[in-house]
Amino acid sequence: MSDQRPRQEFSGLRMGSPFGIPVYVSWTWLIIAGFITITFKDVFQLESMSDLEGYGVAFAFAVLLYLSVLLHELAHSVLAKWYGLPVRRITLYLLGGVSEIEQEPPTPGKEFMIAAAGPALSLGLAGIGIVADVFVVHGAGIPQVLIQQLWWSNLIVGIFNLLPGLPLDGGRMLRAGVWKLTASSGRGTLAAGWTGRGLAVVLILVPLLMSLLSGREIVPVQLVWSVVLASFIWMGASQALNVARIRARIPQVNARQLARRAIPVTASTPLSEALRQAGEARAGAMVVVDHESRPVAIVHEASVQATPEHRRPWVEVGTLAKTLEPAMVLAADLAGEPLIDAMRDSPAAEYLLVERGGEIYGVLATADVNRVFSGV
Repeated sequence: MSDQRPRQEFSGLRMGSPFGIPVYVSWTWLIIAGFITITFKDVFQLESMSDLEGYGVAFAFAVLLYLSVLLHELAHSVLAKWYGLPVRRITLYLLGGVSEIEQEPPTPGKEFMIAAAGPALSLGLAGIGIVADVFVVHGAGIPQVLIQQLWWSNLIVGIFNLLPGLPLDGGRMLRAGVWKLTASSGRGTLAAGWTGRGLAVVLILVPLLMSLLSGREIVPVQLVWSVVLASFIWMGASQALNVARIRARIPQVNARQLARRAIPVTASTPLSEALRQAGEARAGAMVVVDHESRPVAIVHEASVQATPEHRRPWVEVGTLAKTLEPAMVLAADLAGEPLIDAMRDSPAAEYLLVERGGEIYGVLATADVNRVFSGV
């Protein structure tokens, strides 16, 4: 499953960097590895084997299964890198794996190919396993049972990931198709996201309906897995829909339109006097300048608000200002994704906006940009 979600720092075990892509194993993998070991112990245990040996083979199956999941994710990531998209890492966790691709594919065709690469690899592994099971491995020994379980598992993984709903690979393929037909990636995400939510509901209803129609009792383990998978798909689809709504508002982010008028003040100016001047000028920000009128810092709004009114005549604005770094100076004509990218690269509470000739245009507050996305 490929992914373009916002990133968070990750703690886990790093396993290596095949093709230059860091691979991590989350500690949650131990949960599913233990579950698989216990569940499949009886499948692999022969009469001549001890219980410990049965558990050992079942654990080996868990490891081999996750190696096939890793190959599935590598298929996504390697193709993404081949298309020139940066890949941050691959993470194996409780419910499988995720490829963290830092940028969205630029075209629906590339989106489709990257999404399809994973299921194609899993189905290819299943095919190889079937051939090996039929023509290479003979007898009912451990190798044949392992191969049978592995090709069957890869077949399930490949087919399941082709289901047309986000966050599954089939959902990204559906998104690419709608994107191609409508020339809108946002519409593609909405279609695939809502389909994913519907798929989550189906995953819970189908086992219940089958049980009612057949008159058999519901198997608790199957119901638990249905709920877990449905919850995973629902949350992933909901996150994709939320991201789509956020991205729809990105074009509304315009530095000039959101800028606050700023007045220049010296570092030694009392805060009360600076606020008086800003009020007269109807300015919403203050820029500290040096003796040559060059901007050197931006007065931090939160620090101003935190200063009690009775202390403001005795506090110099320079003590409440953040020194301007090059990355905090942005072009006044930035808008949309370029503006968001510039702010993401250098997080700050305020930015100085300048014209192409270097003249001060105003101050852009991150809080004002965030308000564009509030309520999403």
